[in-house]
Amino acid sequence: MYNNLRLQEYTVLIYRILLVHIAYLLLRVLFVFFNNDIVQVYDLENFFYLSILGLRFDSSAIAYSNLLFIFFSVLPLSFLREKKHQFISALIYFISNSFFLILNFIDFAYYRFNLNRMMGNFLESISQESNKLTLIFHFLFRYLNLLLLFFLFLLIWIALYRLVKIREVKIENNKMYYLSSIFGLLISSALIVMMARGGDFKKSTRPITLIDSMDNLSKPVHSDVVLNTTFTIIRTWGKNSFKKSFRFNDFEITNQVKPIKTYNERKVLKKPNIVIFIIESMGREYWGELNKNRNIKNFESFTPFLDSLSKHSLIFPNAFSTSRKSIHAMPSILAGVPSFETAYTSSYYSRQKLESIVSISNALGYDTSFLHGAKNGSMGFQGFANTLGYDNYYGRDEFNDDNEYDGFWGIWDEPFLQFSKSILDNKNEPFLATIFTITSHEPYIIPVKFEGVFDKGYLPIHKCVGYTDYSIGQFFKSIEKSSWFENTIFIFTSDHTNQSYFKYYQSTVNRFASPLLIYKKSSDFKGTDSRLASHLDIYPTVAELIGYIKPFRSWGRSLLSSKNESAFTINYFGGGAYLSMDENFICVYDGNKAIGFYNLSDLNLEKNLIQNKNQDMKSLEKKTGLFLQDYFNRIINNKMYYNPN
Repeated sequence: MYNNLRLQEYTVLIYRILLVHIAYLLLRVLFVFFNNDIVQVYDLENFFYLSILGLRFDSSAIAYSNLLFIFFSVLPLSFLREKKHQFISALIYFISNSFFLILNFIDFAYYRFNLNRMMGNFLESISQESNKLTLIFHFLFRYLNLLLLFFLFLLIWIALYRLVKIREVKIENNKMYYLSSIFGLLISSALIVMMARGGDFKKSTRPITLIDSMDNLSKPVHSDVVLNTTFTIIRTWGKNSFKKSFRFNDFEITNQVKPIKTYNERKVLKKPNIVIFIIESMGREYWGELNKNRNIKNFESFTPFLDSLSKHSLIFPNAFSTSRKSIHAMPSILAGVPSFETAYTSSYYSRQKLESIVSISNALGYDTSFLHGAKNGSMGFQGFANTLGYDNYYGRDEFNDDNEYDGFWGIWDEPFLQFSKSILDNKNEPFLATIFTITSHEPYIIPVKFEGVFDKGYLPIHKCVGYTDYSIGQFFKSIEKSSWFENTIFIFTSDHTNQSYFKYYQSTVNRFASPLLIYKKSSDFKGTDSRLASHLDIYPTVAELIGYIKPFRSWGRSLLSSKNESAFTINYFGGGAYLSMDENFICVYDGNKAIGFYNLSDLNLEKNLIQNKNQDMKSLEKKTGLFLQDYFNRIINNKMYYNPN
């Protein structure tokens, strides 16, 4: 009797855990449905193959998230089978699963902005916002379809859960019931451990991690389909991925990565002012002059002013960001410090002394300012600006007129850029100013008076790009007679990319395709430089422009130097892997070795050349490993600045 009773209870448990597995399969279906232009799963056979690969990640996530429910279900205590305790069991089941279900649904939309499965630091983007409730209600309204789908999903799940129940049977001999359960309890414990570790006991050294999602894939981007949001959050929550490495010696790093730079050839007779524009969400895709030789069918530009400025500037049509979020852009652009699995700004080390554009400018007597139209403290910008050493910070508080507030993030671009002009007009030269725009950001709204003025294009962001471009044009129109204008070098880039329409930019590599432009009136900064460039190169380029001749720490290279420095950039790809590039190949690197090489034209990473690894590939693999070792060791050892000792 007791064995049959216990068997029935285990059967119900298996059924309920099977429901969770089915839920995760359906979540994968929905994830692909909402993001297939990015993840590119084009047939059912491929989807089912990826789902099979994802089963162990689903099982691991389910084991962790349902641990309390499973424990409650297998305990050999007869009173837990009573109706009131079964109600408690159901509450545990649905509270734990609903929490992660919500996060997976959020990721259907968030993935399009982050281009990576949500990690344990997913709250960092809004953690310092003062209007969290406004933003939350906006997103609930904006994605009402997902909210309704979530509740429908949950209601069906509850109905299926209630179809199979544990019979209430009076247990007359608790001792016999307990003894008959010991074997089942041991088996259940072993199965839970096996699920949590990823399906077996063979890899006894460690449970599966994000990088294992890259196994057996023909296209690395499919790792985001193999994974699920529950797994990525659980595996990265509170995790510090900064670990020392000693695989390579310092001599190799010094000679191949060259983390210490010196530029003393350019003669700077009069120190120029530097204004760095970080344009919110400005993908290279939107900017016409950066695509004039792409032959993209039916291409349309949304940046008429920046296109006109490009004709008198030095432009880089093969530039890439090394950040995915606005908060990661500051160290990426201003200090050449990219963010990987754990973002630098979210790490334990983000407050240490950091050599940057700001520190070298301060050393040369520059007045340094950071300007951003959001509420002071938003996204951690003000705190990190203080860490970098800016003399001044100007935000929504200093603007002091909420008639120009967009209701969500901050001051509209046009009035804030005019405010920025008034600030710069009162600066002593030379000055360094970083202006971070705001309007070309979700929820993709512009001032009412401009409705219908800008081309709506094909995506919600397009009209916002048009408005921001117009705002920058008005800024330039207003500064033409400012005394500092002719002695000022302007650098334009973006924090990260955003919505994409053209297939060329929906490719895997072009997730990071950002603009880069250098302009100075009546200067030699003109033409097109088609070499690989990235955020890493902005800091050393500015160092050369302002005549900083001392050694400094940088992983990039000056884009204006006559030195023969090799191009290199790197990003966190997702799934625990890195994407690095040089002028020869693209490399997917798992943290220890290359797992893929691709031609530069293979932007979707479809033809892996690793079986024909040549010397150029080996060099890129080696440099990627050298870079990562130097990156982590320098950050951990507090050596993010040049020290001759």
